[in-house]
Amino acid sequence: MPAAWIEKVTGSLEQKKQYKQYKARVKALPESYRVSVEALDRYLMTFGGITSGDTLVAMLEDLIELFEQSAASGTAIRDIVGEDPVEFAETFLENYSEDRWISKERRRLTAAIERAVSIEEAP
Repeated sequence: MPAAWIEKVTGSLEQKKQYKQYKARVKALPESYRVSVEALDRYLMTFGGITSGDTLVAMLEDLIELFEQSAASGTAIRDIVGEDPVEFAETFLENYSEDRWISKERRRLTAAIERAVSIEEAP
């Protein structure tokens, strides 16, 4: 019972544990991969607008797995992110678009306009 109350106030304890594990995995990467993941992490957290903790944890898990596998196989950073890291990050974010703040606002806008149209068309 106390854990459920605490999670209502602070968020999922399991997600916090997963996030700490993610950060430890980032620290374990070779320096060039670590620097890249930290930069992508900052961008994704700042501009991603992810509103679901589950989605955020899944996104970060996918990111770290990509870079761990790339480090293990010796894949160059440019071969991962390409020439435009912003394009890479934006494309990566598209995989998690349902739980982004902007997606919710787009749905809200569309629903409001649909309501307005139905009011307008009502006899």
